[in-house]
Amino acid sequence: MQKLIQRACTLGLMFLALSARAELPADYKVVLLTENFPPFNMAVDDKNFARDDGIDGISADIVREMFKRADINYSLTLRFPWDRLYRLTLDKPNYGLFSTTYTPERQPLFKWVGPIAKTEWVLLAAPGNNLAVPDLKSASQYRIGAYKNDAVSQHLESQGMAPQNALRDQENVKKLIKGQIDLWATTDPVGRYLAKQEGVTGLQTVLRFNSAELYLAFNKDTPDEVIERLQKALDQMRSDGFVDEITQNYL
Repeated sequence: MQKLIQRACTLGLMFLALSARAELPADYKVVLLTENFPPFNMAVDDKNFARDDGIDGISADIVREMFKRADINYSLTLRFPWDRLYRLTLDKPNYGLFSTTYTPERQPLFKWVGPIAKTEWVLLAAPGNNLAVPDLKSASQYRIGAYKNDAVSQHLESQGMAPQNALRDQENVKKLIKGQIDLWATTDPVGRYLAKQEGVTGLQTVLRFNSAELYLAFNKDTPDEVIERLQKALDQMRSDGFVDEITQNYL
């Protein structure tokens, strides 16, 4: 009798698990969108359009594993510009967008899964150049390179500063090493990744002046079951070390 009761309990739990997953139609699929934002998401060939296996990066690898563990189908496309992807995700059910910075202003606009990764705004100096920069105001006395129209550059300008803006952030790596600028205002770990691509390591972080978290943002009509399963998968991945391992692979 006891064995029959145990078997009935086991079958009951299996039924509940299957019922929970049955809330999604068999043909359900999420449309995932992303952009070039190395090392988090980027086209393998550096172009502004790619699909599925043509996309890699920290966030891309983490998101793929999330969907695998959650047993949810998806398609993945990298496009340009960001503004278009953002509006598509706002307007279309079952669309998701990453890597999306979580802000209080955006919170009610989407359903969120994350954080996938964290970023910080930093001032970097050349190797061996340990400048004393306790705050942004103190940095004003130095020549600062930044990326034109990037959020970091715009923030500096809003503080009354005048960074030397480059059309490509990689240009700031070369300027820093050549002594053409004293500090590079960029996002960490994006800056470290770009520097590594240029063959430069050992940059000194002299100031961290803002932090943000990157999430997977979904259209508000996305089923809660999708959000819950993906968040559970991500939490498990962080617990078993998968997230840290993937992050270190790119840095």
